[in-house]
Amino acid sequence: MTARDGAPSPFADCFSGLASTYAEARPDYPAALFDYVAGLVDRRDLAWDCGTGSGQAAVALATRFGRVIATDASAAQIAHARPAPGVEYRVAPADASGIAPSTVDVVTVAQALHWFDLDRFYAEVRRVLRPDGALAAWSYGDPTIVDDPALDACLHRFNTGTLGPYWPTNRRAVGEGYRRLPFPFAERPAPAMVIERHWSLHELAQYLRSWSARARYLSIHGTDPVTPFELELARSWHDPAERHLVRWPLTIRAGHLNG
Repeated sequence: MTARDGAPSPFADCFSGLASTYAEARPDYPAALFDYVAGLVDRRDLAWDCGTGSGQAAVALATRFGRVIATDASAAQIAHARPAPGVEYRVAPADASGIAPSTVDVVTVAQALHWFDLDRFYAEVRRVLRPDGALAAWSYGDPTIVDDPALDACLHRFNTGTLGPYWPTNRRAVGEGYRRLPFPFAERPAPAMVIERHWSLHELAQYLRSWSARARYLSIHGTDPVTPFELELARSWHDPAERHLVRWPLTIRAGHLNG
């Protein structure tokens, strides 16, 4: 995406129509992730959470930083964001935050870097960070149902088969852990982590309804692909209230403005 005349870049709005489902269904991140982010810097006055969505990362950051500015280009997402002490939500694109120069200690991007115009976003990061500031971006890959191989095989077929043609091409970067994306900062080692949740059938189905591929399928065909898949899973899930262990691999890229 390229913007003209210094205007903010357009953004791929895949989630405004899913804002309430996204806020309800997306998993939170492990506390160890935010301990790692806080440990990147000595000063913890201000964090900017860019592409905040419904604020999962922003709320956790506010327990470790004095103040968090959380931005998203989607007004619908911001409208459904979780209120929390110390968090200020703003509607703003990734490359035009409105934040004063050289004031931010850490910039974070949770599961959103692949949607950005990276050249313009990185220029904005360099503008707002303090000289000793850092950027941390992370993504979580495809979920697996750890404790039931048959259910997991069904989930994999739905993800790669039914929805496979409907995933945006830039989402491939998520499966690659952002390793192929340019990252022009003094990179720091980051631990491998996982997200784990014990979910009922309904909780898993709601999460699947927050996927951008599901939204695209729905817009093209006019039907929700999750509904028949949920019925298919129910035959093997047996008790809908039963909880299964769902796991996502979590990968982080982090670096400092100056080496």
